[in-house]
Amino acid sequence: MSQLSTKHLLGIKDISSEDIQLIFETADNFKEVLNRPIKKVPSLRDITIANIFFENSTRTKLSFELAEKRLSADVVNFSSSNSSVKKGETLIDTVNNILSMKVDMVVMRHSSPGAPHFLSRNIKANIVNAGDGTHEHPTQALLDAFSIREKLGDVAGKKVAIIGDILHSRVALSNIFCLQKLGAEVMVCGPITLIPKHITSLGVKVEYDVQKALAWCDVANVLRIQLERQQIKYFPSLREYSLYYGVNKKMLDRLDKEIVIMHPGPINRGVELNSDVADSEHSIILNQVENGVAIRMAVLYLLAGAK
Repeated sequence: MSQLSTKHLLGIKDISSEDIQLIFETADNFKEVLNRPIKKVPSLRDITIANIFFENSTRTKLSFELAEKRLSADVVNFSSSNSSVKKGETLIDTVNNILSMKVDMVVMRHSSPGAPHFLSRNIKANIVNAGDGTHEHPTQALLDAFSIREKLGDVAGKKVAIIGDILHSRVALSNIFCLQKLGAEVMVCGPITLIPKHITSLGVKVEYDVQKALAWCDVANVLRIQLERQQIKYFPSLREYSLYYGVNKKMLDRLDKEIVIMHPGPINRGVELNSDVADSEHSIILNQVENGVAIRMAVLYLLAGAK
């Protein structure tokens, strides 16, 4: 198989394990490109990509933009905060206006779950979901699994614990889908108020004790508390959360094995992760950032070929 089974990347749920492996193999090649003195290839020289972000983003937006420029694509950046959306323009009108400028591909982040799916049914361009509400964040899950594969040789058979705010996290859902498609076992861990009620129907284990989750896993993917998505209090205070659910070096020292620590960023240091863990030899957080560019290059390149 040399091309994706889909013309959009809307979520991990919609792609096959073969698609994921193809993205990884393509990313391997692009990672070599990124380590060369000249980090640019002309692969998407004739393609125009619009980055449309209706929610704030630093790392994801930068990563996509860098990936696009490394592939020699023309890039248009759109931020809703200073656009006609503020005047009441609809999503379809906004995107159609951008597409009338002959844009081939749209990378979109939106606060409403399903917004990229809605767009994909109404416009002709390829859509890449860069995060839709609390639903999915497919490229983050791909770069996380790619980083595990790079560090441990394979994802199949590995035990991965996702720790933290599972309820509000699109990263958690995409990671669960991606890891299971690649043959990993998944556990979620966090306060009972931040674990979705029916999460076991996805085939994951649930644990409320962080030390037990760390003892079980090969990889701990620690998520931040998404205060911006919380309308009510799910726990007494950040200090209390840190006390019961923060991962620190003492906890890792109690284990009788080495585990890998990951975090999608940005880290709330001293809350979900202490600096002595985030900056330790256990951590592959900076590798995740580097791999993010290679994975996004692979996704954009493969989707451009799926036209």
